[in-house]
Amino acid sequence: MSVTERIERTVPALLTPVQAVGVLVHRNYLCYRRAWKLFLTGFLEPVFYLFSIGIGVGQLIDSFEVGGEAVPYAEFVAPGMLAVSAFNGALMDSTFNVFFKLKHLKLYDQMLATPLTAGDVARGEIAWAQLRGSVYAAVFLLVMTAMGLVSSWWALLAVLATVLIGFAFSAACMALTTFMKTWQDFEKITLLQLPLFLFSGTFFPVTSYDPWLRWVVECTPLYRGVVLCRELTTGQLTLGSAVSVLYLLAMGLVGMLVVRRRLERLLLT
Repeated sequence: MSVTERIERTVPALLTPVQAVGVLVHRNYLCYRRAWKLFLTGFLEPVFYLFSIGIGVGQLIDSFEVGGEAVPYAEFVAPGMLAVSAFNGALMDSTFNVFFKLKHLKLYDQMLATPLTAGDVARGEIAWAQLRGSVYAAVFLLVMTAMGLVSSWWALLAVLATVLIGFAFSAACMALTTFMKTWQDFEKITLLQLPLFLFSGTFFPVTSYDPWLRWVVECTPLYRGVVLCRELTTGQLTLGSAVSVLYLLAMGLVGMLVVRRRLERLLLT
């Protein structure tokens, strides 16, 4: 046997991007399958908001207009909570969990000692966070359907919309996490999360704002996700739907690129 053949047998082959993502997603699944209760926190929060505000406060509010048609308040709020479900799931895994693995567990250092690359780690972790957000959203959509808060077959595409929302936020939040140095930095995440949740057209239309503030809100990512889900569940699709898709897709791709470069800088230099 030649020296070249011996080297080829001893050096592991690089994984394809799909195989690498599969390995990392499976690794996260094995870690979380006994901690399934942790998944309930991100799912139950928007459900409670739907019951308390969408239905409770909805008894005091007649309806809001979506695409020129009046819809009950609960039906207006529910798609916003659907987007928030995907947002919550993506945020939790791509911030706190990633920071622990990166700074304390040193898991990514160990991964890069294998055939995995920084790009593989970025894609795998983003895929897992996206998957968690999508599971939250899919179950929440079933709750909406059972409550009669879905009025169009376009709602079937809302599942894909939540996948896109999860992709955008998991990539962007993981990119931000790579710049954090201590746990105190997560106060900045909370400071960003709460305004997005409250002022992204989730509970009331953006027409309530002054024109300049409305323009600011319409440029925020969660608003694009909320509007996209609301248009799909009510069947009121517009040109803005395509704008939301392109916005979230671009946000996710840029975030993934930043994550890969940051991991290379932090772990390989």
